[in-house]
Amino acid sequence: MFLLIFTRLHSSECLCFCFQVTLEKVLGITAAGNRALSCDPRTGLLAYPAGCVVVLLNPRKNKQLHIFNETISTLAFSPDGKYVVTGESGHMPAVRVWDVAERAQQAELQEHKYGVACVTFSPNGKYIVSVGYQHDMMVNVWNWKKNVVVAANKVSSKVWAVSFSADSSYFVTSGNRHIKFWYLDHTKTNKVNATVPLLGRSGLLGELRTHCFTDVACGRGKQSSSTFCITSSGLLCEFNDRRLLDKWVELRTSQATCLCVTEELIFCGCSDGTVRAFSPVSLVFLCTLPRPHSLGAELSNMTKASQLFSAAPGARFPDTVAVAFDPVNGWLSCVYNDHSVYVWDVQHVAGKLYSALYHSSCVWDAPEPKLPPGCFLSCSSDCTVRIWNLDPRATPSNILSHDLQRILYVEENLSLLLDSESSVAGGNGEKAGPEAELRAGLRTLKVRPDGAHLASGDRLGVLRIHDLQNMEEILNVQAHDSEILCLEFTKPDTGLQLLASASRDRLIHVLDSGADYSLVQTLDEHSSSITAVRFTANEGRVRMISCGADKSVYFRTAEQSDSSRREETTLYDMDIEPNRKYAAVGCQDRTVRIFNISNGKQKKMFKGSRGEDGTLIKVQIDPSGLYIATSCSDKNISIFDFYSGECVATMYGHSEIVTGLKFSSDCKHLISASGDSCIFVWRLPPELTIRMKQRLSELRPQNSSSRMHRGTGELRFPECTEAQVSSAPRLSDSVGGGSVRASVRASLRASLWAPLRASLRASLRSPPLRRRWSQDSERDLMVHSMFDLRDLDSSDAEVQVPLLLLLQILILLLQILPLLQILPLPPLLQILRLLQILPPLLQILQIKALDRTWPGDGNSSDLDEEEEGGPVAERGVVPQTPDQEAFLKEHFGTLGQVSPKGISFT
Repeated sequence: MFLLIFTRLHSSECLCFCFQVTLEKVLGITAAGNRALSCDPRTGLLAYPAGCVVVLLNPRKNKQLHIFNETISTLAFSPDGKYVVTGESGHMPAVRVWDVAERAQQAELQEHKYGVACVTFSPNGKYIVSVGYQHDMMVNVWNWKKNVVVAANKVSSKVWAVSFSADSSYFVTSGNRHIKFWYLDHTKTNKVNATVPLLGRSGLLGELRTHCFTDVACGRGKQSSSTFCITSSGLLCEFNDRRLLDKWVELRTSQATCLCVTEELIFCGCSDGTVRAFSPVSLVFLCTLPRPHSLGAELSNMTKASQLFSAAPGARFPDTVAVAFDPVNGWLSCVYNDHSVYVWDVQHVAGKLYSALYHSSCVWDAPEPKLPPGCFLSCSSDCTVRIWNLDPRATPSNILSHDLQRILYVEENLSLLLDSESSVAGGNGEKAGPEAELRAGLRTLKVRPDGAHLASGDRLGVLRIHDLQNMEEILNVQAHDSEILCLEFTKPDTGLQLLASASRDRLIHVLDSGADYSLVQTLDEHSSSITAVRFTANEGRVRMISCGADKSVYFRTAEQSDSSRREETTLYDMDIEPNRKYAAVGCQDRTVRIFNISNGKQKKMFKGSRGEDGTLIKVQIDPSGLYIATSCSDKNISIFDFYSGECVATMYGHSEIVTGLKFSSDCKHLISASGDSCIFVWRLPPELTIRMKQRLSELRPQNSSSRMHRGTGELRFPECTEAQVSSAPRLSDSVGGGSVRASVRASLRASLWAPLRASLRASLRSPPLRRRWSQDSERDLMVHSMFDLRDLDSSDAEVQVPLLLLLQILILLLQILPLLQILPLPPLLQILRLLQILPPLLQILQIKALDRTWPGDGNSSDLDEEEEGGPVAERGVVPQTPDQEAFLKEHFGTLGQVSPKGISFT
């Protein structure tokens, strides 16, 4: 990953600097089966997909390396561990070979149309076999070093696994009622440049011809002539060298999913967290490995390893979906369908070496409340709230995860913790069915500013309040008829303790968080789904801003009326910069519109995505207010300069839409959450971090006297009192001309300081320019939409104040020069006297420059036209690519639908 920093030199040229941006941590896994888990036979590195990223995990050190790819459906290590081959899903998928050391692509093959179900290297490392999805119906044998497909054929069945024989002479595929042996003629594949037909022979299944074979593995060592496979009904089978089903044994489990074969052991992954070991010679049962944590286990109570072996009666466990064995270290890696990863040491003692627990469904939010440094929360459709700690120096609070501190389960239904697609029905990356869309789950999350309470809203409209210290539920109410899309607490500077809950049912409920969350008011001005709501304190008033799918934005002031105007684009998210002066809105037309909160006037509009397709889903401003991060439905993340609109970074890695963005409080990381169930922690380049920290230090007041109160519309700075002027460094009386100096000093005060201070007080403390927002006190304040720009006055007068001050200061400086000529002082001392006068003047200019208009760029002319009422550009239907439709339709496609109006509080 590389970050591009753009610095504008001239209007026609641009200088580009490149900084390396590292994906520091991946909290998630998307391995749906054994075909997406592999182990390096030399080093023990574990490879698995997480969205569009291949994670290379060192289990002993808990360190990750990352390879960026497209959406990954399958992967495998080469026999020497130097390369990793990946297969993709989606439109025009590719098979890619990556160098593990360099993490660079070595070869690419595009011969599949709909997706790659499984890939594997031949034991000699010369060939790669790739099998497409069922509708692709292709099996390709690829000489990847020559980039030539040497053999190919069609397969009519749905294939879930492939395995090469020890001598690389044939490979076997398994699937639904399918076991087939494919033979390679090396005499033809080595000499002929054209693709030759691949010879295939079906296995003789006998009584098991109607069974579903979920995984297959060719024997090793003394059993190299045998082929082992398992059925979904729980049978371990062995085929001999004549493709004949020789024998089988029962696994005594309801379902078998995955298989791993070594020279001495056969590991079978089964349902309910069971992994059984057998002898490859006689299929004799040897042992059962320990099971993982039980579903719904209290993570904070798991502090001893013995607790894994003493589960409560009736406990339920996640199913095993993938197993991989490291023959050097004797480690068995297991992936379960609750997206947990375990590494067991089976060579010495059957103990746990490593484990990690991740979300099993779409992650919707990742706020950062007042927690210890490096901690943040996340909520997901799996009905859990999880507290993460990314500080490597922190001591793990439990034995199950280095990064996860605690899990809050908001539903008693344990089935919600399982991934419905990590099964035999959907194990190859194809959708298992529509039942996943009917699941309930958490949709949004917010923490009260004091860190005491946690508010969450789910897809059924239920609002929950938990005590963040002991995780006890305080409130559980059916607040809305449809899913809750946004929650927002008031900040301490507002002087209020309110919670706003916005939903797809077009209602906003305002609750008093300081009075047991009693209902204060219900607002129903929106005519469609409400996508974002924010509180802010501006000019001494408490304002609430909301935007929605009805293409309108409402500004509301406490005890005042409101109004709105509809635009031609749907508004998906909104954020407010730290000074509480501007609001940034992410729109369906891929633009970020920035508005002045005080008057609703648009100050800036720039493109929020570098792509030409998709919709802006999330916007997030960093703590300093210098940068804004956006996520688009094309699955990319971009960082823009908040003031210039220039794109300074573009990142990718998620395989689904990015549903949450958050800058860390230390300005070192950007956290992204996605519908692929993964959380990515991006480390920002030091150049951006330094700039943000410098800006934060400027925003924090050095002392109470020098604090600038922007909330009341005034700028306060230390006045130069008479005592301060007299205490300034003076020239020695030994120079002579004391009476002349005294008269000159008095003349300077009379001619310079008095008029200047009077002018500054008049200009800085004068009431703001009268606009349509400022009406008579007897009338209600009618707050218009931020898009209603035609009725607002121009802001040209705001630029006149600094210009008039500059002109006045230049005139006063010209008055100083004649006075300096009569001073009986050396020229150097005259210059020093002049320098004593300049700092307060420069300070005045610097302070006034903070409120000047935004710097112009390529969009400034367009903005001026829009502020005057002219159109910026034609608006049309936002184009979308086919691979974005499924997720958008599930979670965002129905935002425009109006749910029945209603509310019931208990």
